Amino acid sequence: MLLLYIKQIQLQQQIIIQVNNAGKKFGREWIFRNVNLEITHGEKIVILGLNGSGKSTLLQAMTGYLALNEGGVSYTNRQQKTEDENQYKLISLASPYLELVEDFTLQEQIEHACIYKPFLKTLNIAQIIELSGLSAHKNKYIKLFSSGMKQRLKLTLAILADTPVLFLDEPTTNLDATVIDWYKEMITKYAMHKTIVVCSNSLKDEYAFCDRIITMENLKINK
Repeated sequence: MLLLYIKQIQLQQQIIIQVNNAGKKFGREWIFRNVNLEITHGEKIVILGLNGSGKSTLLQAMTGYLALNEGGVSYTNRQQKTEDENQYKLISLASPYLELVEDFTLQEQIEHACIYKPFLKTLNIAQIIELSGLSAHKNKYIKLFSSGMKQRLKLTLAILADTPVLFLDEPTTNLDATVIDWYKEMITKYAMHKTIVVCSNSLKDEYAFCDRIITMENLKINK
């Protein structure tokens, strides 16, 4: 059932992401400038860089979370440009800076997320909870979760969202070895039909499935 649905999605969507002459500065300091990047449909890419290199800032710009000072990011589907206000429908994101609703229980958070970012249509709420590996805590408030549990929930919401593009910023942050194995299995089973962009500090477990490696040093020109 899931495989059939994924094949239908692949026939409908051919997303291309283009970053054109992108520049971002904070105050008077340029984080990056003149960045050009094209990501084709179904690509799995990792952007590598040390802390402070600008990789997370670039990812935030690509998702619309941050506005650029120069240049732009565009999404096209089968050569038809997606308007900026509709780009959010194409993407899901898991990152350290993404906030959860602390006063929700796990089940309430998943039900709430589903309203704004539907999950793969073959999965219901109960199945989402089960796949998260947190079903024993479904009635616990998010504010009582450990940092690792919160990261696991963020990954669940992003990976299982019914979107063609998945952004992951340092996805194994706060995860132990067992949960990292869970993360890799979730990607393999539920996200390999998507375009995936990972930002990483060179932790291989975060991006072993990627087929294209980019470094921030190679992207940053005339900083």
